[in-house]
Amino acid sequence: MSADGTPSGPERFAPHVADEDLADLRARLDRVRLPEPETVPDETQGIRLADLSMLLTAWREHDWPARQARWNAIPHYRAVLDGLGIAFWHVRSPEPDALPLVLTHGWPGSILEFEDVLGPLSDPVAHGGSARDAFHVVIPSLPGFGFSDRPRERGWDPGRTARAWADLMTMLGYERFGAHGGDWGAFVSTELARIAPERVAGLHLTMPLASPLPGDLIAPAPDEQRVLDRRNLHLTDGYGFGMQMSTRPQTLGYSLLDSPAGLAAWLGEKFIAYGDNRPGSGGGVRLSQQVDHLALYWLTGTGASSSRWYWEAMRWVPRSAEAENAQPITTPTACSLFPADPWPTARRWAERRYLDLRSWNELDRGGHFPGLEQPELLVSEIRNAFQHARPGS
Repeated sequence: MSADGTPSGPERFAPHVADEDLADLRARLDRVRLPEPETVPDETQGIRLADLSMLLTAWREHDWPARQARWNAIPHYRAVLDGLGIAFWHVRSPEPDALPLVLTHGWPGSILEFEDVLGPLSDPVAHGGSARDAFHVVIPSLPGFGFSDRPRERGWDPGRTARAWADLMTMLGYERFGAHGGDWGAFVSTELARIAPERVAGLHLTMPLASPLPGDLIAPAPDEQRVLDRRNLHLTDGYGFGMQMSTRPQTLGYSLLDSPAGLAAWLGEKFIAYGDNRPGSGGGVRLSQQVDHLALYWLTGTGASSSRWYWEAMRWVPRSAEAENAQPITTPTACSLFPADPWPTARRWAERRYLDLRSWNELDRGGHFPGLEQPELLVSEIRNAFQHARPGS
């Protein structure tokens, strides 16, 4: 980084974990101390002992060197943006007219959510698609996640991150680009479209950010009542983790950095709860995918810093539907709604904020992590979302 704090990079790098860190992890996994089983026959007290035990057994058998080699086969870079080192995948398409696209993950995810869509998005011809659907793909790790740096100061919220993403795309030579996101990635991508509408050619979201106005709560239509019921259930019975991370992330972080069992329980509960676990719908997030994420969070030491993201973000987000709608999005927007996502939105609410809503597709399978659960379906949704942004459209 230059002396005046301007962006610098990017530089290619290969993530590497030292052997002593892997040995320490193995030793900790061998001496985990677990409690007695829950006293209920379901997940209402949290992740069940049987599920956590299965997750820990899979983690003991996890082959990080093989995972690392697979990771390093993907072009991985670091750049300094607004004083912070950001790690990202950048895969240029062989197609000269490819549309640049930045994809942003959330928690408890990572850029690994998009590993299986990289090839089909960047080289559709090699995956049975059309050259017209090609993207130059950029996938950054959020501040404090993965191999990005852990912030040492306050202020790294979705707004600052969106500004950093705009700088990153400039650095890579992309003046006009699309943006995709779910979970916190939806907040970053929405803000990116809001602050740079002249640059963001299109926006694709799997978790649109729009809330009901007070009048919407009076005698809602049956479809909107179902959305309200699901949102309320999540807030009252499933969002305790968010309250903890948005108020006392540092207290939690000590355990997440010191106990692999604690980290596995904290992340694993949400991979199970937020996936579409019906056997006929793919079965949710696979055990191997969960363990890849556990290993990444543990070996990068980001349990506390990723928790502090909630502390920052919850002090930044609009506090009401009125406040959301006061920040309208004029970028052409497409939304793909997966049925097991815990935070659904009604189209009518979204239309009040996303003023150029081109597509609203409610799918029949998949959950909060479509890149892990239904990568082919996510690829199709992303391709369709950006048809309007292609030359000649």
